[in-house]
Amino acid sequence: MRLAGPLRAVAVLLLVGFTWVLATAILGGDSGSVVKHFFNVNNEDPTSEPIPRKYKCGLSAPCPQKHLAFRLISGAANVIGPKVCLEDKILVSSVKNNVGRGLNIALVNGVTGELIDTKSFDMWAGDVTDLLKYLRPLHEGTLVFVASFDDPATKLNDEARRLFEELGSTAVKELAFRDSWVFVGAKGIENKSPFEQRMKNSKNGNKYEGWPESLEMDGCIPLRAPLES
Repeated sequence: MRLAGPLRAVAVLLLVGFTWVLATAILGGDSGSVVKHFFNVNNEDPTSEPIPRKYKCGLSAPCPQKHLAFRLISGAANVIGPKVCLEDKILVSSVKNNVGRGLNIALVNGVTGELIDTKSFDMWAGDVTDLLKYLRPLHEGTLVFVASFDDPATKLNDEARRLFEELGSTAVKELAFRDSWVFVGAKGIENKSPFEQRMKNSKNGNKYEGWPESLEMDGCIPLRAPLES
C-alpha cells in the first residue's frame, strides 16, 4: 500500500505533538502558547507604550466647561522668545513676530475669552511710562497674561509693581534683573492669582550663562460671568 507510509508518518507526528502538549500542561507550562508557537500563530499586537493624549495648548487633561486652557513659556536667556497659548491658539511667539525683550503681555476678555491686544515692553532700555499707560485703563475682568524675555525688571518702578500686585501678583515685588517670570492675573481679582511662577537669576543656580532656566506653566482659567447692567 503506497499510502501506508505517509499515513504512518502523519500519525507519528500527531502523536508526538499531542504528547508534547500534554507533557507541557502537566509540568505547568502554557499549552496554548506552545500550540501557537508550534503552529506559528500570533494574534496579539506587539506591546507598546500608550501615547498620552494631549488637549488644548498641550494640557494633559481637558479643562472644565466655561474655562480657558492656557500655557505660558518664558523666554530662554536672550535667545528663544516666550510663548503664550490660549485655547489652542498662539497669541504670542517668535513665529508670530510679536515678542520683545522685557515683558510680553496679552490682554484677553475675561467674559468671552477673546484676544484684546498683545504688546511687549522693554524693561532694560525702554520707558516704563509706556507700560503704565497700558495697565492703568484696564477694564474690570480683563485677563492679563505675562511672559518675561531676557530682563523683565530693571525699569520697573513702584507704580508698575503695584499695578501688577492689583492684578494678583505676589512675585512682582521681588522681581529683579534677568529673573524668569510667568503670570496670569485679572483686573478686579479679589485674591492673589494661583497662576504665577518666578525663577530668580542666580549666578550659582542659572541654567544658562547669565540667565535662569525658562519657566513653563499651564492650567484652566474660569471665565467671568457677564457684569449686570
